[in-house]
Amino acid sequence: MIDSLPVSTRVKQDAKAVYSLLAEAESHAHGRAVEYVHFHEVGALDAVADVVGVCMLIEKLAPDTIAASPIQVGEGFVRCAHGVLPVPAPATAHLLRGIPSKSGAARGELCTPTGAALLRHFVKNFGRAPDMSVDKIGYGMGHKQFEALNAVRAFIGESAASPGGPNGKITELRCTVDDMTGEAVGFASETLMRIGALEVAVTPVQVKKNRPGLVISCLCADDRADEMAALLLRHTSTYGVRRYDCVKYMLERRFDTVETDYGSITVKYGEGYGVRRVKPEFEDCARASRQSGVPIETIARAAMNAAQPARAESGKENG
Repeated sequence: MIDSLPVSTRVKQDAKAVYSLLAEAESHAHGRAVEYVHFHEVGALDAVADVVGVCMLIEKLAPDTIAASPIQVGEGFVRCAHGVLPVPAPATAHLLRGIPSKSGAARGELCTPTGAALLRHFVKNFGRAPDMSVDKIGYGMGHKQFEALNAVRAFIGESAASPGGPNGKITELRCTVDDMTGEAVGFASETLMRIGALEVAVTPVQVKKNRPGLVISCLCADDRADEMAALLLRHTSTYGVRRYDCVKYMLERRFDTVETDYGSITVKYGEGYGVRRVKPEFEDCARASRQSGVPIETIARAAMNAAQPARAESGKENG
């Protein structure tokens, strides 16, 4: 259903990643393999619209990072397809592992599995509000009546971090194996990416006793390092995972859609540290190439040409 929607490749990838998290949570709650999980409320059309809509908005806003306060889950019980369950529901509780949360005074379900999956996929830091210069404020109002205001509030602004230095954090996890098949390594890499790794790389090395081996490296958000390390231990033959916490120098990134003779193409822009960069999304170019029969390089050049006016306009605004 998601693949058939007229949205960008990035939105489809984000939406499917959210549903992968939901499937894993439901699998854990029911004690059944993921392929046997059946979505009830979270598989309804309005839930799909919620997930895809959020992914589209995040793409449009293109924030460098997203932070959130501790999650209010509510208390009491909720009625769902499986009967009456305690709040937070089992799938919600599983998705909020390692994330600060609190029950609060409101009786009722304040965080659903869908909301928890979106938070886990998109939010990089939970806790106090970061130091920032606020530009815009938005409210999402709920219909249920509680003692406190039933709303979600969002702020958009610029970080107070000093320019020119590191502007992000990232964690690299590594392990070395010498007794896994190529199929098993590929499955481990796919699993890490599906659950939320930013990047997975496999490097051939020579290990002890002159054996050929592999170093599996996983880049992830620092608040998800424990989860990714557990996955590495579960899906590889290693006996230990090394963790490296790093600061990161990042260009400010945003995404836009340009129109070409071959259809709409998503373009990624990067700027900062005296650098400006623009690149068409490969999957969009590949899709257009399959549909039109035109070489992918031709489509990428057309997207670059269409992106140049927007890039120049952005440079004027920044100047």
